[in-house]
Amino acid sequence: MKLRLDCTVSPEDDAKTVKCILKSRLGLSERLIKRLKYAGQILCNKIPVHVDVRVKEGDEVVVLIEFDEYNDRIIPEEMDIDIVYEDDCIIAVNKPPDIVVHPTCSHPSGTLANALVYHLMKKGGKSVIRPVNRLDRGTSGIMVFASNQYVQEKLSMQMKNGLYHKEYLGIVHGIVHTGKGRIDLPIGRKPGSIMLRHVSPTGVHSVTNYEVLEHLNGASYLKFELETGRTHQIRVHCQATGHPLVGDTLYPLIPYPEHGRQIKISCESSPEQTLNIFGQISPIIARQALHSCRITLFHPLDGRKLELAAPIPHDFELALEILRK
Repeated sequence: MKLRLDCTVSPEDDAKTVKCILKSRLGLSERLIKRLKYAGQILCNKIPVHVDVRVKEGDEVVVLIEFDEYNDRIIPEEMDIDIVYEDDCIIAVNKPPDIVVHPTCSHPSGTLANALVYHLMKKGGKSVIRPVNRLDRGTSGIMVFASNQYVQEKLSMQMKNGLYHKEYLGIVHGIVHTGKGRIDLPIGRKPGSIMLRHVSPTGVHSVTNYEVLEHLNGASYLKFELETGRTHQIRVHCQATGHPLVGDTLYPLIPYPEHGRQIKISCESSPEQTLNIFGQISPIIARQALHSCRITLFHPLDGRKLELAAPIPHDFELALEILRK
């Protein structure tokens, strides 16, 4: 898809450089401007120009965003994907639980990226996918991808400015007594680990808002809204407050002697199982009980407000049914 951005130079912008117009009027980043410059895709009055050229009132500045973008490292694979929304700028997918987003050494195929590349190439599009938000392998729900660098940067800026809202649903261990709350705890990389994060005074500012939707049998059903988007943020904040996500083996509750009471639950796969509600392994759900249920954003081209929603998957619904008994 070729994306065309244009503007007419106003009296206030007379004698400014093309680069200034691209930044102030079209919202392009320094990195994207440099890429467009070398590709000859910046025009003034239909003629390719250098970004240092000064414009006059009434000039038409046009940017054509079209790059040959292919990624040979991601092999297209035909897979069923649940597309929630798609246009020339954005594709939103309801990611199933337990699927990896990008290929890795241990998961070179069968990922969401493989499926999306196949979908895009089948439509005659490019094979580069640009995630706007990210989900862990075990987290289900809405993921948004941008069609090009400009769209990705615009949506990332919305996220930075608090215009891109992410809502999650989660089931945590224990009864959360406060109906609503705000977790404001800095998060940093855990020493000695590439993947793990923890609450640390030297970490970066991280805020999670929550609301209790329902009290369950030894657990609570919560809605989360993120003010920041740190790696594993909800999982780390839940662990730090003593209410880790059910099924989360990476961030379980730090065990104490009084934690270990057991309850009997019913399950479809087994009529009666024993659940240690403060243990690291839960027979209720085979992954962390976390679902990205809604994302609200503004379309990067026309400014329309988009609300993208994904219903909770079967394993999450089953976990709720079990804990309601």
